[in-house]
Amino acid sequence: MITWAMAIVAAFGAWVGWANPVYQEPFFALLFPAGLAWLAITAASPRQALKRGFLTALLAYSGCLYWVFVPVHRYGNIPMVLALPCPVLLAMYLAVYPAVFCGMLHWAKSKLPPLALGLFAGLLWASLELAVGVVFTGFPWLPLAAAMAARPFAIQAAALIGGTGLAALLVTATTWFVLPGRRLPITLPRILAILLVAGWAVIGMTRLDDPLPQGRWARVGIVQGNIDQSLKWDPGYQTNTVSRYIDLSEKLVRQNPVDLLVWPETALPFFLQELTHEGARVRNLARTQEILLLTGSPAYEFDLANNRYIMYNRTFLLGPQGGTMGQYDKMHLVPFGEYVPLGGILPLTKLVQAVGDFREGTDGQPLAGGNLALGVLICYETIFPALAQERVTKGASVLVNMSNDAWFGQTSAPRQHLQLAALRAVEQGRYMIRSTNTGISAIIDPRGRIVQETELFKTASLSGNISAIYETTVYHDLAWLLQSVIIGLTLLLVVWAILRARQAQTPTVTRNT
Repeated sequence: MITWAMAIVAAFGAWVGWANPVYQEPFFALLFPAGLAWLAITAASPRQALKRGFLTALLAYSGCLYWVFVPVHRYGNIPMVLALPCPVLLAMYLAVYPAVFCGMLHWAKSKLPPLALGLFAGLLWASLELAVGVVFTGFPWLPLAAAMAARPFAIQAAALIGGTGLAALLVTATTWFVLPGRRLPITLPRILAILLVAGWAVIGMTRLDDPLPQGRWARVGIVQGNIDQSLKWDPGYQTNTVSRYIDLSEKLVRQNPVDLLVWPETALPFFLQELTHEGARVRNLARTQEILLLTGSPAYEFDLANNRYIMYNRTFLLGPQGGTMGQYDKMHLVPFGEYVPLGGILPLTKLVQAVGDFREGTDGQPLAGGNLALGVLICYETIFPALAQERVTKGASVLVNMSNDAWFGQTSAPRQHLQLAALRAVEQGRYMIRSTNTGISAIIDPRGRIVQETELFKTASLSGNISAIYETTVYHDLAWLLQSVIIGLTLLLVVWAILRARQAQTPTVTRNT
């Protein structure tokens, strides 16, 4: 009974900690690793620890990712009876990592001293988060630090150690806190846990009060067209789509002149690269308003060798003269949404239909315009810390997340996506401009504070000031070293645990004199 109660407490912490449709309190998310650590330590065997971790995480992730049902059923035309299990199937995959966490923690509990055990738990959790980001193309949607983004002070440490390092810190503290005390409730690990959490809070609140890095200021406008996803790719609706974006943009610029106007991912459901009437209207907007216009559109190239077209999910930067100043092709595509993995081998199709299967881009160079160097992250590219890291390494002074979250409907997914974008802003110390078709569009400052945001499924626009920043964070400068240290120390503690176990099993030989 106690075991199931703790599993429910851990899952409840995840449900409330990450963004959800009812109420979010991010610090409840700490109950998730704390509950898993307790379940692992109190298990009777490694197998039981694995089982406890898997079932608890399955319960937690199924609740947090319930929204997967919406795009699969509504836009993938999958029958409800087949779509309902999809969040559970994805949760089953993700639950493997907490299961490994519990199994390894149980294995190490009798081999490492308490302080080392807590440190091992934090480092192991962080190592597993790194693995989630790369295995099977990666899906790091629910990192622990992202839940904390709802309270900006709680993610300020990410500028020093990244979201993964912050997760290591928090899991170390929670594990130290749940370690059973032999005699007294106040133990050294618990004292250290309290001090670690206090230091985390002080760093966060202090950094929020620090002035932002200074750079050249620019005025940016964001337009949220709120185009119905069922009409988006209808050729007969293209004129209405373009008219809506142009009308909203002209009204915004009249009221608040801007230097840069940002439209969402594939805001234009046609090929802007072609000489069409609708494309000319878009270019004329940039020319008549004398602004930079960043917009999404599908694009193509013809492959002469294979006699076929190659499709791209592309962002175009139009200059004040209406010409194309730069373009970026999405590099990390959504499996089964924009392409089919092993499509030439397995008889699978995409869950959602647009203009065809996309090919990944190869160049993450920022798009330069005026005083800005725009590091573009299309759709869920913003959930990958390495992509934001690459954009800034190549000179981005501002990060831009262009997305179409209409697939998710009125669920918590857009809010979860927004909080991941806020985490990227803090890690890289950059303003984040987020433009989406149906929301949530926002301007996020380098401290992860949402300066302005729109409502979901509302036709809207907003404008605000951003600064082009070239100063880099400690995390940006040391990201690969920090990740290597996390993995290296995890392995080092595993080796130490093995050596201690062997030493404990070696019989003591007494020599008579």
